Amino acid sequence: MNNKLGYLIRTIRHLHVCGSKLGPSFRTAMRTYTLGISRHKSAIQSVNMRRFLLNVPSCWLESSLRLLSQGVPVYSKGDATVQEQNATKTLLDEHVQSSSSALDTLEEDRSVVEENLVVKSKRSQSQQFFDDLQKCTSPCDVLDLVSKSAISAKLCSNCFTTMWTLTKKLSEDQKRYEKQLMVQHPAFMQLCQHLMQESRSMWCDDLVYSLHAVLKLGVPPNTRLVQTLLRVCQERLNEFDNRCLSVVSTTLATMEKSRNVDALQAGLQLLVEQRIPKISNIFMLQSMMKCSGKDAPLSLKRKFENRVLKELDNLTPLNAQHMFSALAAMNHCSVPILDACSNKIIESIHGTPFWQLIQVLRSCSILQYRNVVLYSAIANYVTSAIYMWDTKQIVLLLSAFEGLRFRPVELMNILAEKVTSHPESLNLKDILHVLRVYSLLNHVPQCQNQEFLESLNGALNKYLTRISNVDLLKAVYSFCILEYLPQPALSQLLQEDNLSELLKSDGLNKEMNEMMLHCVNMCLELDSPSSFTQPVTVFIKKPFSPVVSDLPEVREALLKLLGDERMFQQNIQLPHDYNIDFEIKMDADRKKVLPVTEADDPADAPDVQRVAVLCALPSGFCFGTRHPRGKLAMKMRHLKALGYHVILVHYQEFKKLKEEEAIECLKGEIYSADAFPVSVVNLQDNI
Repeated sequence: MNNKLGYLIRTIRHLHVCGSKLGPSFRTAMRTYTLGISRHKSAIQSVNMRRFLLNVPSCWLESSLRLLSQGVPVYSKGDATVQEQNATKTLLDEHVQSSSSALDTLEEDRSVVEENLVVKSKRSQSQQFFDDLQKCTSPCDVLDLVSKSAISAKLCSNCFTTMWTLTKKLSEDQKRYEKQLMVQHPAFMQLCQHLMQESRSMWCDDLVYSLHAVLKLGVPPNTRLVQTLLRVCQERLNEFDNRCLSVVSTTLATMEKSRNVDALQAGLQLLVEQRIPKISNIFMLQSMMKCSGKDAPLSLKRKFENRVLKELDNLTPLNAQHMFSALAAMNHCSVPILDACSNKIIESIHGTPFWQLIQVLRSCSILQYRNVVLYSAIANYVTSAIYMWDTKQIVLLLSAFEGLRFRPVELMNILAEKVTSHPESLNLKDILHVLRVYSLLNHVPQCQNQEFLESLNGALNKYLTRISNVDLLKAVYSFCILEYLPQPALSQLLQEDNLSELLKSDGLNKEMNEMMLHCVNMCLELDSPSSFTQPVTVFIKKPFSPVVSDLPEVREALLKLLGDERMFQQNIQLPHDYNIDFEIKMDADRKKVLPVTEADDPADAPDVQRVAVLCALPSGFCFGTRHPRGKLAMKMRHLKALGYHVILVHYQEFKKLKEEEAIECLKGEIYSADAFPVSVVNLQDNI
């Protein structure tokens, strides 16, 4: 009896442990069963308990069932009456069918458990593969892992993205070498074949990320793999969520035109146009804007613009920076958006990465967006944190400013000091960039003008033995604009063989070379000092066709001021291929205007002062100032060398003046200061 009771107690204790897993229903039944034993309840409760146990999964009750199947009855004959035994037998007969059903349920649960074990095993294998994938350090490591494992579609996608992640961290030479090893690896073709086979059954995000990674790894777009992925993307385009659309948009933006690319892009545009009102993620919206490209219909661009305008209050500084490149990709200049983004950037300018500043400036150039406050904020930030930037970064930044016609004076002075102190820090590309920027913006440091130019000349001389003729011409041309003649470079440029090679170029290159050579020739004639050794060969450019300009506002003001058309001439062509908009001839003191008939005597008469009125468009000035740019400044310098007194008119501003203001402005510039008893309005203050 004691042994029987011990078996029962151990069984009940084990069932209590399992009860925490089986939930409240089991614990309730357990309590009922236990109480039935302690209070000597009828055998019906014992049968119900057995029915309950038959429905419990075997993994939980395996040991308990072993204990209950020892052949030891729960009740002894002496403890139970005959009536109870008969009742128990009757109940067991009645419930034999339900017990059989419970056994079937137990078998089903056991099969489910076995299936779960298989799934768990597969999951453990996948997790092990992912763990091994994280340990890979090169694309070939990934391929070695692939060759040892049976991979699913999910793992296939992760293999490609991992290879791309590992590759993009390398230098260009290392990338080239690793990609070559990757392509030659025997498992690479196997992985590509597996990706093609599984592409239609992959999750959408795996599909688009695989396409992105494959292209980034250098697989040619015309291969069967890429074209298959593009076609599958077309078929499943409606299944893509916004993130997938964003990834596809980013990928297509880097691909060349083809039938599948065009078809996918057209479908993408239609789908994006429908989803634009529902897209709240700014980053995804910007990715889709970039993918739409310059050829997107204006209606689609307007929808993007309206959606962004609704989200302006939610833009982060990073969103504002990327918005410039997104609009530039569409070639859609939205001034309200750009103004709002400019304010965001200005507020958080400190800490902005260098390449992001470059991208913002280049986007402004593409969009022809002009914001002097934004440009000044970027220039001031770089100047204040000049210790953070090296010379090459400053040169690139100034090149971006030059494309916008913006002249950051303080920053350019700082770079000039660095170049003067350490010219050896510049390579040939840097020298050409510096010369181009400083010449086109017409900027030389006032206190170190000659030292700066001589430092650049000395740095250029080191490359004369290996510089190309085109780069040599560009360098000499920039020096000439700055009124500096580098004799060693000039002598090498004007050799007959080098000139012949430059003039053999085709199309626009030939025209550009001829223009630059012509400017060099004019500078040799008009700027060279007597001590300068003239090269033996000088290129003579045929004169350009005359430029005819119609400037009605200036002409009317001159007529009102001078009273007669014979007192000035319009569109004068000079021998050196310079055009003058208006020419006026005056006495030597510039107090009296001479009629054209009276001044037809020798042009170089000492008692005649020629006045040249030049009307320049905004492109002739640095943005936001009246500072003339390089070619215009060179023209003014050469006209002064030819004996002219030059008056520069900002034509766009001149047109805004009233008639009386325009006359007073020209009057103050044409006549000398002591020609009138009262001072006149200075032209530079009004135009």
